[in-house]
Amino acid sequence: MPPRRTKPRVTPERARRILDILEKAHPEARCALDYRSPFQLAVATILSAQCTDERVNQVTPRLFERYPDARTLAAAPLADVEEIVRSTGFFRAKARSITGFARGLVERHGGEVPRTMEALVPLPGVGRKTANVVLGHAFDVNEGIAVDTHVLRVTNRLGLARGDDPLAVEACLMKLIPRERWTRTTDLVIFHGRKVCDARRPACGVCPLFAECAWEGRRAWAADPRPARAPRPAAGPRRWRPAR
Repeated sequence: MPPRRTKPRVTPERARRILDILEKAHPEARCALDYRSPFQLAVATILSAQCTDERVNQVTPRLFERYPDARTLAAAPLADVEEIVRSTGFFRAKARSITGFARGLVERHGGEVPRTMEALVPLPGVGRKTANVVLGHAFDVNEGIAVDTHVLRVTNRLGLARGDDPLAVEACLMKLIPRERWTRTTDLVIFHGRKVCDARRPACGVCPLFAECAWEGRRAWAADPRPARAPRPAAGPRRWRPAR
């Protein structure tokens, strides 16, 4: 009888090894949102909920041309903002969220984006994930690891985390990964999730992490390296609410 295969141990050394492999495989990984200021990054990140970064990047040039800073967006007619962000989905909630965020900046921080988690999270539309993105990419502050659906999927498959609670997964990853690599971890894992570890058709056959992966389903996909998205099944209406 062949020896029973055991899953790789979850250790800081293994986590660092995985990140080193991803860094070598995806040196071009970066935040996919286009922005020119911390304010623009925060607004773009709020808009990216339940939407692709590509779509957000198509919308934000018009939005920021008309409302380039917190003061102008805070005073913007809601109907106009809704029309601009309509294609990002859940446009009414998102328009309320980004205008509320802008008003919060003006009223509490003089229109400037604060540089601490404690000041960012209470603002309308901003949750811990958005705050992590803004702090890490706009200010080079490693306060945490932004956990989205890609990070949840990839880290669960790798065996670095377990479950679908973003806060619990973030806490687990923060224990394994050195603080100075937290922001880079977000970029690398999200990029890998988009390009290789697809939700519907993972490219296990060309994955640089195949030997490190704990996902039992990886062998079934090893013969087909093509990542491709299957058509989305029909679904009923969904309700999205901005983070509190």
